[in-house]
Amino acid sequence: MNTPIERTGVTAFRGRPVTLLGPQLRPGDPAPDFTVVGPDMAPATLGSSAGRVRLIASVPSLDTEVCDLEARRFNEEAARLDGVSVLTVSADLPFAQQRWCAASGATAIQVGSDHRDLSFGLAYGVAVKELRLLARAVFVVDAADTVVYVEYVPESGQHPNYTEALRAVRAAVPAPDSRGR
Repeated sequence: MNTPIERTGVTAFRGRPVTLLGPQLRPGDPAPDFTVVGPDMAPATLGSSAGRVRLIASVPSLDTEVCDLEARRFNEEAARLDGVSVLTVSADLPFAQQRWCAASGATAIQVGSDHRDLSFGLAYGVAVKELRLLARAVFVVDAADTVVYVEYVPESGQHPNYTEALRAVRAAVPAPDSRGR
């Protein structure tokens, strides 16, 4: 197994700089595949939502206030986004994610646990070396599996730029066929 790239100066956790493992993705990059585990213990991959625009939010833990608020916000937005899959990924255990979904009433987003091997975190450059958590980030992947938007949030306690992320999602959704087909 290759040693992952280590990146510093990208983000902090509670004011302390942390080391991120994995590449820094940029718009235009091919979206890396990954495997996470859903609350039902079934694996989910990038290919699980093939052919759709994806908004993927990486959060440290759904059990924290900012992560909870972020996931709720994206759940509200997901209910209004046709043809878009919204996935929130954390290193929480699937059981904790299942409890969060039940308590929050979140039904428009999917949640995925990266606890097993940090497949998502290492592929998307959000695995926090010192804490074995994921850094806060947002990725938009178009239907052709190309990254079209990336935000690595500089401090774990800050919210992402919802406006820009949602603008990128809407721009990535194909326009309806004007001929009515």
